Amino acid sequence: MEIVKKYFPHLSHRQFDKLQQLWPLYKYWNQKINLISRKDIDHFYTRHVLHSMAILKVIDFNPGASVLDVGTGGGFPGIPLAICSPETQFLLVDSVGKKIRVVEEVVNELALDNIRTLRTRAEGVDGHFDFITSRAVKSLPVFYRWVADKISADHGHSLANGILYLKGGEFDSELRELDCPHRLFDLSVFFSESFFETKKLVHIYKKYR
Repeated sequence: MEIVKKYFPHLSHRQFDKLQQLWPLYKYWNQKINLISRKDIDHFYTRHVLHSMAILKVIDFNPGASVLDVGTGGGFPGIPLAICSPETQFLLVDSVGKKIRVVEEVVNELALDNIRTLRTRAEGVDGHFDFITSRAVKSLPVFYRWVADKISADHGHSLANGILYLKGGEFDSELRELDCPHRLFDLSVFFSESFFETKKLVHIYKKYR
């Protein structure tokens, strides 16, 4: 938790408390369902919680905003974002039932009333959202095709409504295939830990006439 406090000292005591409760919950569920690799569980707050919260380094969600987290897995980045943005509404979806069940258990345990969950693929989600988040579940062009029609055209944030996609490694070819505006944020600008040296946040958005 100290690493979270280092980069997000402004969070409330209640938010820090909920973030701190994540570790024993995920340690328990990871013994039953392999959500997180053994290598990563030893670096839980850096590689999962802080990585998820990197999105908050580039945007503050407005009260009443809506966020769709696609391929949420064990609840990342959706759960840490929801803890830090209690007035924003989140829908966390995954096609794997056992993962969604764990997410529901964590959400219930922490009493996160701004999160809904749904077992489905991205294509099965109805409605429009201000932002769509994910952590490298598919190539960028494919992911964009899955969710582009779910981005709301009613802008009201410092960033245009769109996709906020956490990704690492080299993906220049994927960016070249994208037929829409996008912007890259280098996470090493925000965090000094070596894990973030190759990590990026990709903001993909539409241009409306």
